[in-house]
Amino acid sequence: MTKKVAIIGGGVIGGGWAARFLLNGWDVSVYDPDASAEGTLFEVVDNARFALPMLYECQLPKEGKVKFCKTIADAVLGADWIQESVPERLQIKHSVYEEIQSVCSPSAVIASSTSGYKPSELQESSKAPDQIIVCHPFNPVYLLPLIEVVGSNKTSTTYLNNAMEILTNLGFYPLHVRKEIDAHLADRFLEAVWREALWLIKDDIATTSEIDNAIRYGFGIRWAQMGLFETYRIAGGKAGMKHFLSQFGPCLQWPWTKLMDVPELTDELVEKIASQSDTQSGDKSIHELERIRDRNLIAILRSLKQQNFAAGSLIVNHEKMISEEKTLKNKIIVSVDRVIPIDWTDYNGHMNEGRYGQVFSDAADGFLSSVGVDSDYIASGNSYFTVENHIKYLNETLAGEHIDVDTSVLLVDGKKLKLFHTMRRKTDKVSLATCEQFLLHVNLNTRKSSEPEGEVASKLKRIFK
Repeated sequence: MTKKVAIIGGGVIGGGWAARFLLNGWDVSVYDPDASAEGTLFEVVDNARFALPMLYECQLPKEGKVKFCKTIADAVLGADWIQESVPERLQIKHSVYEEIQSVCSPSAVIASSTSGYKPSELQESSKAPDQIIVCHPFNPVYLLPLIEVVGSNKTSTTYLNNAMEILTNLGFYPLHVRKEIDAHLADRFLEAVWREALWLIKDDIATTSEIDNAIRYGFGIRWAQMGLFETYRIAGGKAGMKHFLSQFGPCLQWPWTKLMDVPELTDELVEKIASQSDTQSGDKSIHELERIRDRNLIAILRSLKQQNFAAGSLIVNHEKMISEEKTLKNKIIVSVDRVIPIDWTDYNGHMNEGRYGQVFSDAADGFLSSVGVDSDYIASGNSYFTVENHIKYLNETLAGEHIDVDTSVLLVDGKKLKLFHTMRRKTDKVSLATCEQFLLHVNLNTRKSSEPEGEVASKLKRIFK
């Protein structure tokens, strides 16, 4: 049964939430009184359609439907999740919650994207305060996995646990902030870095470009995969964190920073920052910068995925949740169904030769899993090894294109197995490449060819018959 989410406030953040739910198979109802909201939201969704599928080796769930509503009541009716992303003014939020709770399902989660307000402040005038929680995302919501989940002493554990489960199933990392605090966790770190950066610009010590380079070429890369404390634990050497703190802890007493002081954002300072920032970005539009950002994030996240570490491990686990069992029918199986990621392309802008081998290797794995060559079968000491491939390249394959592979059986003869794969562009069914593949069954203990065993042997014989 398709689930429904209501998005109240369809700007960049609301649009990001809509995209993440939509591309995970939820129907989306949106309310926003701004006439330009629909265009903004669909721009964000288009970015997400391009970017999110590139993280996965399998097809995402069938996309849900989007509906724009004229009232909050229409949007939230029947919704399982209600995401509020209206302006950061408490009076507006209270008014929105009152309207939502007058018609919404009592079991629905009402989540706020607020970056600053505590849940107890959001709940102040509510007749059902336990239903309202903070779920603070990070832009772009459709790619970055962190959601800060915050409740108050009035928050029901039922809503909290339900929220954590739904967010996990959407591929997010729900971080439960156990005690409510202004600005939650992550934004407090960002505020400290932002405050220091403003002083460095005001005092003519650094430009916006130099500050960004210090982050992206240095500690930003470390933080992306290990965070703060584990990074510094390593810096302490074999003696670990205690040594690091004893060595560098006294530096915190030195007058290095101005963390407790804020520069006044005068017209002169605002103009200075804006001018440097415009120069830094050159002639690139915001849309172009968003695409650059998303491509870079895809590459970083896929690298972490390959290592099954940090944010990459979330994608691995989410992929297991959403990947479908492959079913063999009439000797043919759709063995691969995926989007081509940005890091598979070469200097010509199309998929390089080695990645065709990857696709057809995955196709063989997809076929083999359908006949029982799974982790248990391999653990028993049996598998198939590829002996020979004949690949024909028929058309260009570009990043972002959705492809699938049909795999058919040419030969089953004892230890011999021959497959034929056809890779097609899914939108128009144009053939992009083919591969004739010869495999041998192998005993992993002797590392020599052997006859397949048990149900695998029976299934293969039935297929070829």
